[in-house]
Amino acid sequence: MSETNATHERYNDIAVRTAEALHEARMAVFGKYAGAEIPRERLFPPFERTGLGVALEYERMGNRPVSENLQSRAHAFGYDFEHLGTTIGSVVHGIDLKRLDSPEQIQFVRDVLLERKVVFFRDQHLSEDEQVSFGRKFGELDAFPFGPGGENPYILEIRHGRNSPGRENGWHTDVTWMERPSLGSIAQLIEGPEVGGDTLFSDSHACYLGLPSELQEHVEHLWGINDYRNFLAMPGKASLPETLIEQIKKEIPFGVHHPLLRTHPETGKTALYFHGGFLRHESLYDMRTRETLAPDEAREIVRQLQLQHARPEYICRFKWKQGSIAFWDNRAVQHYAVSDYHPHKRILRRVTVAGDEPYYAPSP
Repeated sequence: MSETNATHERYNDIAVRTAEALHEARMAVFGKYAGAEIPRERLFPPFERTGLGVALEYERMGNRPVSENLQSRAHAFGYDFEHLGTTIGSVVHGIDLKRLDSPEQIQFVRDVLLERKVVFFRDQHLSEDEQVSFGRKFGELDAFPFGPGGENPYILEIRHGRNSPGRENGWHTDVTWMERPSLGSIAQLIEGPEVGGDTLFSDSHACYLGLPSELQEHVEHLWGINDYRNFLAMPGKASLPETLIEQIKKEIPFGVHHPLLRTHPETGKTALYFHGGFLRHESLYDMRTRETLAPDEAREIVRQLQLQHARPEYICRFKWKQGSIAFWDNRAVQHYAVSDYHPHKRILRRVTVAGDEPYYAPSP
């Protein structure tokens, strides 16, 4: 036998004996659960609770994608669900948003939004006014001050192409620089690349539940300051006139305070809530004492939180087609627009449904 083969055989002998010893040790710990279910928290290491976060959120959903009531109502309307993620994201097929007139149909869409966090529709092809009208069925609308509008002032056009690559490829929830950030966003694809340009959505409720327990406790009462400084920056060395910047800051509050954990005003669930581009990373403070964290500590907390939404277990991915519409709940999700299509065109129209002031109410 060659020296190489002998070494390999010795390794395999050690590997087999090690596996047997480890199995015996594990059975000594978990043998008491023989014939019974092992407590779920014991199955996940404290530093990696991603799968637990999804399991806990799905359990809270009744261990089914949508409630029996919602499924029954969909059947009565003649709609079909296509679920894209375990706890997040569903396409509703068979619905015509141009004819969404009855209070029962509108409430159905709102309930899908609340249960699935983001709801998708295909082949709608709404005009600007029709898209705005659809948005108004769910509340007042917010115009967007930092981007090009359409012919209807409540439309935001998100245009990318050869000279304007996609820039929304970072995890975020919309307009947290506002005192009352939006309830939700409604986007429709007008023109897109043949390949690429998908949008990913991540479940902020499951993200919170999946945080390591120590980090979960650490951020419970932390707040931070958010502003729209990135919208005041120009490409290259160009800069906006100081008089214009001062006028904007005078009319639109620059620096608003929001909690890192947000209680959903309709479901009561807790979400991990922040936008890394608007949050001042060094601004974290304890709401109870008003004591500001050391800048390095605050930045490290934000760094850890920014990793959370990117975990695939929390995510659903939506492939756009012309006429596709996504309606997402900014109180419950973050999203990421994949920038993999340059130099091709990608044009979306977005409507923003007005929301309320974020708050955190600890569960009893």
